[in-house]
Amino acid sequence: MRTIEVRGRVFSGEGVASQYISIQWAREQIQQKLGFDPFPGTLNVRLKRADSGRLKTAFETSRGISLFPPRGYLSARCFQVSVMSKIDGAIVIPEKQGYPPDILEIAAPVSLREHLSLRDGDEVEMAIFLDENPKV
Repeated sequence: MRTIEVRGRVFSGEGVASQYISIQWAREQIQQKLGFDPFPGTLNVRLKRADSGRLKTAFETSRGISLFPPRGYLSARCFQVSVMSKIDGAIVIPEKQGYPPDILEIAAPVSLREHLSLRDGDEVEMAIFLDENPKV
């Protein structure tokens, strides 16, 4: 598995991703495909500019783990991540045109803010795991 290490700063989001991963079908697929029951909230991270461009390219050439929604919802791709080398989770990227490439929404089995004592503005390090068989 390829690994990319990036850094970013925690910020408060609008709660949209939290609602998404709390929906039964999304929660079930995260449990089945990623192996954990997601905490009903995500950690929002804004990447540093250099990391944002490099990660965008990596995501475009990697398959990720797809979440397939019922009609009316957006699909998403997920990538496994380790936050601060302490808690494993998944980056959830909605398949929405114009989604900002410098924003990561991280789902985990626990509240990352609480377990890592994070506040807005804190820097976090992440190791992101990408497919060995990238898109062709």
